[in-house]
Amino acid sequence: MKPTLLVLAAGMGSRYGGLKQMDGLGPNEETIIDYSIYDAVKAGFGKIVYIVREYFLDAYKELVTKKYSHVKGIDGEPLEFVFVTQELDKIPEGFTLNPERQKPWGTAHAVLMAKDVIHEPFAVINGDDYYGKESFGILGDWCRAHEKTEGQYCIIGFELDNTLSENGSVSRGICHYDEAQHLTAIEEHLNISAEADGKVYGDNSVNGEKHVELDRKALCSMNMWGFTPDYFEKSETIFADFLAKNISELKKEFYIPFAVDCMIKDGSAACDVLSTPSHWFGVTFKEDRPGVVAKFAELVKAGVYPSPLY
Repeated sequence: MKPTLLVLAAGMGSRYGGLKQMDGLGPNEETIIDYSIYDAVKAGFGKIVYIVREYFLDAYKELVTKKYSHVKGIDGEPLEFVFVTQELDKIPEGFTLNPERQKPWGTAHAVLMAKDVIHEPFAVINGDDYYGKESFGILGDWCRAHEKTEGQYCIIGFELDNTLSENGSVSRGICHYDEAQHLTAIEEHLNISAEADGKVYGDNSVNGEKHVELDRKALCSMNMWGFTPDYFEKSETIFADFLAKNISELKKEFYIPFAVDCMIKDGSAACDVLSTPSHWFGVTFKEDRPGVVAKFAELVKAGVYPSPLY
């Protein structure tokens, strides 16, 4: 069984100032998604599903087809590529979209767009985040081990220390879990940064406590998940409940952690917290770009990746 990689690439890049998905950051103009696909293929993934917006679907399809036409999986078979669009009006029957809403419905809604094209265990990643080859190896192994299971999902937890930015404070969801390494909650912290005393501090958005010292080794979510296909049906039900309460809202979004939390609370699913030694990095603002370019250059120099990648 070859698991599927679902890439969330529908972000409009409003803060970044352009389509991050297409920005060349490697020594030969490789994108972050290029490196993610390279790592995923090495980890045994065989199908790549892109969630994109309609307005750049054709350009993205052309780019991907040209770039990956000769790439094969570890079994020698060609990779399969599927493109699905996320649009505001793609909601269950019985709901009427607020005509003033412009903001997408969020990451859990984006994942739901792939329910008709994924029938095997799959991973979910952000298109503008670098996760590292170890993370994909862990996730690929988990997917293969859960081919016949239902209601058992996973999240890759990155040590907080490995996700800090050199360009300012960040927001992170700290994972809480029980003795069985099952997720119990994701607690959002804002304004996280390392300070002069060598410690890391942040603001707890749940209880409002400010400048709280955080454990550098605490595992946090970078939106890297593993699901079995039963997730779609469960999530669709939760989305309908979400819309019943929020259909008239202009900005509220349906996020993956919210959907998973609902499943944990009603007992319909459990979520393994799997730690990775990988260092995360990504681009949120234009100012992040030079640092990411430098990191890819270092990885190539160290022999982690060939150059050119494809």
